[in-house]
Amino acid sequence: MAKAAASLIAHRRLKYVIIVFWLVVFGVAGGLAGKLTGVEKNDAQSWLPSAAESTKVLAIQSSFTSPDTVPAVVVYERPQGLTEADRTKIASDVASFGRLGSLDGTVRPLPSADGKAVQVIIPLDLGKDGWAKAGDMVASIKKTAAGDPGLSVHVTGPAGNAADSSKAFAGIDGTLLYATVAVVVVILLLTYRSPVLWLLPVISAGVALTTAEGVVYLLAKHAGLTVNAQSAGILTVLVFGAGTDYALLLVARYREELRRHADRHEAMAVALHRAGPAIIASAATVVIGMLCLLVAETNSTKGLGPVAAVGILVGLGVMLTLLPALLVTVGRWIFWPARPTLGSHEPTATGVWAKVGDRIARRPRSTWITTTLVLAAMALGLSQLDANGLTNAESFRGHPDSIVGEQVLARHFPAGAGSPVALVADAGAADAVRAAFASTGGIDPSTVTPPVVKNGHVYLQGTLTAAPDSQAAFDTVDRVRAKVHAVAGAHAQVGGSTAINLDVRRAATHDRNVIIPLVLVVVLVILVLLLRSLVAPLLLVVTVVLSFAAALGASALVFRHGFGWQSADTSFPLYVFVFLVALGIDYNIFLMTRVREEALRRDARRAALIGLTATGGVITSAGAVLAGTFAVLATLPLTAFAEIGFAVAFGVLLDTIVVRSVLVTALNIDTGRFMWWPSALYRRRGAVAVEPAEREADTVTT
Repeated sequence: MAKAAASLIAHRRLKYVIIVFWLVVFGVAGGLAGKLTGVEKNDAQSWLPSAAESTKVLAIQSSFTSPDTVPAVVVYERPQGLTEADRTKIASDVASFGRLGSLDGTVRPLPSADGKAVQVIIPLDLGKDGWAKAGDMVASIKKTAAGDPGLSVHVTGPAGNAADSSKAFAGIDGTLLYATVAVVVVILLLTYRSPVLWLLPVISAGVALTTAEGVVYLLAKHAGLTVNAQSAGILTVLVFGAGTDYALLLVARYREELRRHADRHEAMAVALHRAGPAIIASAATVVIGMLCLLVAETNSTKGLGPVAAVGILVGLGVMLTLLPALLVTVGRWIFWPARPTLGSHEPTATGVWAKVGDRIARRPRSTWITTTLVLAAMALGLSQLDANGLTNAESFRGHPDSIVGEQVLARHFPAGAGSPVALVADAGAADAVRAAFASTGGIDPSTVTPPVVKNGHVYLQGTLTAAPDSQAAFDTVDRVRAKVHAVAGAHAQVGGSTAINLDVRRAATHDRNVIIPLVLVVVLVILVLLLRSLVAPLLLVVTVVLSFAAALGASALVFRHGFGWQSADTSFPLYVFVFLVALGIDYNIFLMTRVREEALRRDARRAALIGLTATGGVITSAGAVLAGTFAVLATLPLTAFAEIGFAVAFGVLLDTIVVRSVLVTALNIDTGRFMWWPSALYRRRGAVAVEPAEREADTVTT
């Protein structure tokens, strides 16, 4: 950060202007942030790849049925066989359901062939906010259907799934916020060992989150940004995690400068000037990495990119303006009981990271080779990762009613009942398309509906013989598409829930194959510009990729053999990669910018060790904060969130404790000045051996 800008932020009088400015912004943003939930889009179409065939079917299907129709399937079961009293009650319930004010069709009871169950299909039109309204409607349906001993009743189908999903997301923002704040407070208390210092970073992070939510609301309301419950939840974790990281680096450098300057405003100006560039470069890496998600085909992934980028940018602005203004306003006492005074000793000079550096310096080559082999061994766990999507049952951590209802349906009805394959085509080819559809293996021909023609299109449905979320069902969708696409002039397209899941899986594969290389190129370019070297950026990118593979492999083993999770969400590898690489590279930037700063004054080997000693404590604390905030995601009753939270938390800790401190430092020491090829630092010669006593004598900053 330029000296002039740093001095301006730390100015004696301007600090009050900065504080007032953010108070005004906080007041305005607070009202907008409270409306964010109201603009979230959690319906299926807003999550889907916009160019997918199943998404196009949804658009055409809206002319035959309301796009807001969410069928509820009420399933009644008595294992010993339904009694006459049961049938009377079911008939009475059907009449009651028929009087619901939000129907889009006729309520239909369908008895099972074995006489032990009945399913009642209720076509609910819940409006544009159907996902949010499903919970109350399903609760009303359950109240009507319940009552007879021995007759079990469950509500499943799209409405039942939506109700359980909305219940799982209910209060997610508050749950994540309170849990995240608690984690950050505990870690900051342990880091600062001060009962009051933690308040300023937490207050600043709170201002940043509220402001970011307000900005995201405006973009969603007026600029078409897609926001859902998932991206809103990740925004909370990201702003607190990354924002607190930036605060830790700045506060650590400010504390050190207070030992060198009698005037705290001068100390802050120097701290901002020294730490600012690394913080800005780190934030820029995350922002650009997140914006790479804009090339995704899946709408939910594409929407997450700008949401996360806004959170990082606002967090950066707050931590480089409001936090410094608050720190210089309150003075040195905020560090009580360990107030940094002019000329006092900097404790990191002889701390644990100095000892770690000593051990690495003895055998740097064997250290990085051994560490690489261990990480590669962990990466072998990738063979256990199945990221082809979660079934409905696997999506929840527990057994919600809609999942139990699905299991009851599977015992008494065709496997694909309740999740039909939908087909639309040009009306002129109605009979040919229906014949091709009904003759496809995997479709029960007796369930194919008569052609319904409207607005030049024909609409058909058919039931799968396999479970709708099975590989056999996906194969059936492909066979149906191949057959109906071959009908000349039909322009047929196949959709339905199974087709949607198949298209999402394929879009996720496309997104991974495109975005992962793109993010790596972006990170490499930023590192080259920042470090003015080619060797260092290439090595750092390799270590980050190795760290990601190790974290993903270890997580896959834990999921399968520890938690019993056999599958992962299709977006899991990409999300973990983006968060680990974009955020994990932060720590390498913090370390390597400091190493480069030291290399300008001393030999490369000593600079590497001083860089580790100087940044070890603050980077480890920052990693603990980020890992803790992402681990909060694991408290939610949704498998996808828990998997992302665990993998990112584990990966961040692995990166900060092992990769950054051991592997990168060992590579720095072993390569010496060659790490900085072809810059001027590479051309400096005459490296000398590093002795512990010499390093302790060096002035160490954090």
